[in-house]
Amino acid sequence: MTLKQLKYLIGVVDSGLNITSAAERLFTSQPGISKQLKQLEAELGVQLFTRRGKSLAAITPAGREVIARARKILREVENISSVASDLTDEQEGTLSIATTHTQARYVLPDVIKEFRRRYPKVSLELHQGTSEQILELVNQNKVDFAIATGSQHLFRHLTLLPIYRWHRIALVPRQHALARQKKRLDLETLAEHPLVTYVFSLTGESSFKRAFHDLGLEPRVVFTARDADIIKTYVRMGMGVGVIASMAYECRDQEDLKAINAEGLFPEVTTWLGFPRDMVLRGYMTDFIHLFAPHYSAHAIRDAAALSTQDEVDTLLGEMVLPVRGGCEQDEAAAA
Repeated sequence: MTLKQLKYLIGVVDSGLNITSAAERLFTSQPGISKQLKQLEAELGVQLFTRRGKSLAAITPAGREVIARARKILREVENISSVASDLTDEQEGTLSIATTHTQARYVLPDVIKEFRRRYPKVSLELHQGTSEQILELVNQNKVDFAIATGSQHLFRHLTLLPIYRWHRIALVPRQHALARQKKRLDLETLAEHPLVTYVFSLTGESSFKRAFHDLGLEPRVVFTARDADIIKTYVRMGMGVGVIASMAYECRDQEDLKAINAEGLFPEVTTWLGFPRDMVLRGYMTDFIHLFAPHYSAHAIRDAAALSTQDEVDTLLGEMVLPVRGGCEQDEAAAA
């Protein structure tokens, strides 16, 4: 058994069992990959794939077990390279991050700008998607860090570091009746208006809907989008009252949109950063986390990364006070 065979095995799996595509990604030939896979199966004495003619049709139960262990082995190979690079003080490498639109658009730009200034030789890759798309990239071993909000149950195999807390706000045009309302906003009032908000997760119950249902209310959601900028566009058109993350309200939005404090109407939300539990963090990776979350010292980050379960991580970080992040709505919402 060789590392090349394991690399080819994972390459084929991540290419949807298409050997031709895997060969292109791995800069080798299709016959070469087929030969190595057959040699691996012969050495192991098990069939890793079912075949239809010359094509791979599916992964066998034995194949799934071997593939899971192969990923761990290749991760350890990367870890050895990472340790060696840090010991020689090399500031080169790659950092690949998968995150949501809100983080990529409103939170990470300043962090990434400073990171690139500090580490110009590190190749930085940023992938944007839903929680489900982020999970797929993580499972395919294509990213180092995942940054998202909620959906922690999907990422139990990662070490998750809570980064900051945030609340939702309601958003209306400045001429809207709610913009002139003096009393504090409540869910009963929101339920009387058409609503424009984020796309609901395909997995798990929506905390947005649950907040209404707990009061026996049915929200009238007329439009959903993953992009807060699109939501703001349709709020401006008068399609409905927007409900978005507080960070997505920019100072320039104050010209024609009013943010209304919705703290307490919906559950408080925590944004987290996750990485594979068996991954060795390079020095620049630790520094990125510190830039993103200054309340984490390099020592605390490395201590958390060394733990083997999330329960241990949660216990270690139990006393940490997370900052609350808002947008330009803070002064406006506080007075609402």
